[in-house]
Amino acid sequence: MLADLERLVNCESPSHDFQAVATSANVIADLIEERLGQRPETVEIGGCQHLRLRFGTPRVIVLTHHDTVWPRGTLADIPFSNVDGLIRGPGCFDMKLGLVQAIHSLAVVLERGGSQALDGVNLLVTGDEETGSATSRALIESEAHGCAGALVLEAAGDGGALKIERKGVSSYRVAVQGRAAHAGLEPEKGVNSSIELAHQILAIETLADAATGTTVTPTTLSAGTTRNTVPAEATIDVDVRVRIRVEQKRVDAAMRSLVPKNPAATLSVSGGMNRPPMERASAVGLFDRAERIAMREGLGNLTAVAVGGASDGNFTAGIGVPTLDGLGAVGGGAHARSEHALAEMVPPRTALVAALIEELCGSPLARQER
Repeated sequence: MLADLERLVNCESPSHDFQAVATSANVIADLIEERLGQRPETVEIGGCQHLRLRFGTPRVIVLTHHDTVWPRGTLADIPFSNVDGLIRGPGCFDMKLGLVQAIHSLAVVLERGGSQALDGVNLLVTGDEETGSATSRALIESEAHGCAGALVLEAAGDGGALKIERKGVSSYRVAVQGRAAHAGLEPEKGVNSSIELAHQILAIETLADAATGTTVTPTTLSAGTTRNTVPAEATIDVDVRVRIRVEQKRVDAAMRSLVPKNPAATLSVSGGMNRPPMERASAVGLFDRAERIAMREGLGNLTAVAVGGASDGNFTAGIGVPTLDGLGAVGGGAHARSEHALAEMVPPRTALVAALIEELCGSPLARQER
């Protein structure tokens, strides 16, 4: 498994580089064919390559991605390594080890029960998760529809915690159009977009609700052209995170209802809801099942955590599919130079996923849930 991981890490796959993602998809397709005896289908959408391997009519979707945040050339600075069980390399934690574990968990099921044991599994490997899944969202939702469960091999939380709740994400850009004028000669003839945007930022900030876990954060700001000109244009980006869908809809309605304080200025709001929240109710049943398996198989105690970051599991949970996330690598440092994974946790996590797949595909309860 570690040799397979090294192979994938050494094939750099930054999300924005579709050529690199295509090369990575081909390497992964080779690996899947070697380990499972079947080659996945390549699904290209909007120039981005995703992989899909179905075994019969899907009852469980195993969800992974192969793109990373790291640009080409990072390997020269942070090469793959495994020293004393500490794995390093760009994308090892988020989430190429999770992908390797997904492939090998299916290989375990295949070895134990033959090809019929995989009947009902759908392995999906997307190529644009890190940039919001613009090309893969419809594919994910379509492939997950009607499944008894979605197992997401994203990296685990601190200490190996499984992720049973993720906040939904919305992103907006608020743009103000004013009127330029000379800041020294006749500023009164201008319509200052920066002042108007300041009023809007204060209004936007009030949309947050700490009691429900809703955060509304103005982020990237841009205004003006030169020091001595009344700025005619200004923009602010806004990041929204919510625990429950009703809050996402509330904030969305409020953002679209913003009106300029200065009637001479015009205001436009673009963007919207990107990922629905993965609410706790969608995960608790699968987490309970995972706990029972871990106890039965001697895989150690499992813990659960709610996180603010989103994943493709938000999409499966958003269409009503029970979803358990964080089943991948145990380690830390996602998106940072300190990214790492713990080799000792690879076998037990792979065994856990294999057992979950077997139960979801074969148990009477899984059929009843479907």
